[in-house]
Order: sequence, then C-alpha cells, then structure tokens
Amino acid sequence: MVCEFMLLPHRDGFELDSPLELLPLPKTPWNGRIAYLDRDGVLNIGSENYINSPDELVLLPDVANSVAALRESGFRICVVTNQSPIGRGLWSHENLHDIHKKLRESLISQNPNAHLDLILYSPYAPWEGAWARKPNPGMLEAGRQIISASENNLEINLKFDNEYIKSDESTSIMVGDREVDMHAAYNFGVKGIRCDPEIGISGVISEILGD
Repeated sequence: MVCEFMLLPHRDGFELDSPLELLPLPKTPWNGRIAYLDRDGVLNIGSENYINSPDELVLLPDVANSVAALRESGFRICVVTNQSPIGRGLWSHENLHDIHKKLRESLISQNPNAHLDLILYSPYAPWEGAWARKPNPGMLEAGRQIISASENNLEINLKFDNEYIKSDESTSIMVGDREVDMHAAYNFGVKGIRCDPEIGISGVISEILGD
C-alpha cells in the first residue's frame, strides 16, 4: 500500500510497490549496504538541457567497472534521479524509460556485473514541493524499503516522512555531483560522497571501497 497524500517517487518500468526481482550479488551475500546513485554526472554525461533521448545518453569513463566493483563489494545499486522534464511537460514517462533502458544496456555491454538493481525517479517540477524530489529523501526511503523487503521476501509496504522507520545506513553511501544530492544524503542519514561531473563515480570509487 502506497501513501496517496504525498508526491512520491516513481519506479522505472514498474509500479512503485511491485515485487522486485534481485539478481544474486557476484561475490558476497547482502549485508544491508546500498549505493544510492544520482544519474547525470555520476553514471552518464550530464547536460544543462537535460538528457532528452536515448541517443543523448553517454556513459562517463569506467562507470560500468565502478558499478560492478560496488556489487562485488556487497552493495545493492539504487539510482535516485530528479527528472523534472516530465513535470514541466517536456516529455513522458515512456521516454524516460527508453533512456533508462539505454543506460542499463550500455552498462551491461561494458561489464556484465554492472547491474542496476533499482531505478527511482522524481518526475515533479521544483515548485511542486514533492517529497520524492531531492533534496528531500523520498527516493532514498523508497529504495531502502523496496530492496530490503525484496531481499527478505517480504511484502513491500512503503512508509514516508514521519512514518518512515529508519534503517542503519552506516555502511551505505549516496553518490552525487551536486549539492542537492549531498543535502538528500544528509536528510536521509547516509554518508554523501560528491564526485566531479566530468569524471563520475569512477573518480570516487577508491574512496568508497577504501582502496
């Protein structure tokens, strides 16, 4: 059951509280760690004019190997991305799904272990005040609950804001290229790591993994 009174996250390709099929992690059982990743400037090259089509999506260097390294270290991968062009009426949920299909395929083509477990997005314009939109922590709250429930074969029963029951996020991380991502991490209670948008996650992967 999903709350109806808030502007909540959307989930790529599925209803928000649909069951999530998780692929096994490559090397180690899951111990609760989630890597919450912004998209543009972390996984792919960003643009001030948005990524408007699959053709415009280009991965940043060595991103696939970085995602695979996270999974090999026991992290589940949850993308959390603000996508206001939908709320602004510029394009549709279906167009965004096509962009994310290209993202998934591009990662896997470079490294078969570079699997994204979950993609969540906020389709709302900034002036709508959505709980889903970073710097609010709605997408991170949803990601934790969906992944944890699915790992334990439990029904997904989402809670948000004051009803959300906090989990231990001490071994999880949020990676983003902007201040809004760091504020979302702070508001959720997870360590935020800021990356250079021209380099992406590969520039901070050693810091994350402690190499």
